[in-house]
Amino acid sequence: MSTGLIALLDDVAGLAKLAAASLDDVTMHASRASAKAAGVVIDDAAVTPRYVVGLAAERELPIIGRIAWGSLKNKLLYLLPGALALGFLVPAAITPLLMLGGAYLCYEGAEKVYEVLWPHAAEDHGAATAALDARQLEDKKVRSAIKTDFILSAEIMAITLAAVATASFWVQASVLALVGIGITAAVYGVVALIVKADDVGVALAAGPWPATRALGRGLVHAMPVLLKVLSVVGTAAMLWVGGGIIIHGLEGYGLSALGHTIHAAGVTVGHAMPAAIAGAAEWLVSAAAAGVFGLGLGTAAIPLVQRIGIPLLTRFRGNHASVASSDERA
Repeated sequence: MSTGLIALLDDVAGLAKLAAASLDDVTMHASRASAKAAGVVIDDAAVTPRYVVGLAAERELPIIGRIAWGSLKNKLLYLLPGALALGFLVPAAITPLLMLGGAYLCYEGAEKVYEVLWPHAAEDHGAATAALDARQLEDKKVRSAIKTDFILSAEIMAITLAAVATASFWVQASVLALVGIGITAAVYGVVALIVKADDVGVALAAGPWPATRALGRGLVHAMPVLLKVLSVVGTAAMLWVGGGIIIHGLEGYGLSALGHTIHAAGVTVGHAMPAAIAGAAEWLVSAAAAGVFGLGLGTAAIPLVQRIGIPLLTRFRGNHASVASSDERA
């Protein structure tokens, strides 16, 4: 065998090893980033089932499919290129944007708690809903779900980018794509199972065997409870993740007192527990403290958003609509 061929084979082997190492690197980064985004993922899975409530059962899976496709486009067509451009051109903006997203999560979580404790006056959407046919209602819900998903997806991609900020451009791109596809598949796969579980329960309850009938009835009765639990877990996850993002962001700007205090409290509790649960206890204390901080921050943001933010947005939309109407008349 010629020396040139041997050298070529050595180069190929080296490239193969490099590719394998890069793939391992991407997989490792994707796993870590997905874990950091877990709170937002939980909330995404908890929020989505409400968009198919009140619609025909045969349309539930197609609607989830449409939302999942919109979510995938959000992540891969818009957020991934935007995140890469941001990381390349203005990397210093990643932390402030993450903190802004964290503040939004805190506001959303606190607003949900506020809604439970002091329910807002019910808005009369009856006439508007009655005026919509089934297709229009479905389209409206899908658009609303995709808009909500865009915000949650932006936070997922921002968390992912922050987790791989020191990696190469291609590793960042690969990790963002892998996390985007994987999380979308996981979230909407779980949502599909949740939404159709009651139908499975009804089918089992009508079966010929007592065991399957009992299982079916159990599923039917368990689903409302599960949806309520998911709602609570989703709200807690928003507050925990949002508060944690703000705390870690402050540490990046030298304001580390709060983060150090929470960490010290977690370590103290962990040391007081048996070794088998010390790590879990430390994490629970840190997550709870971040959640309480997030609840306080979100609660403070509610009057600002409702009295300043929403009126300004409404006025802007009204002015925009007036300009558009004037242009059409012209």
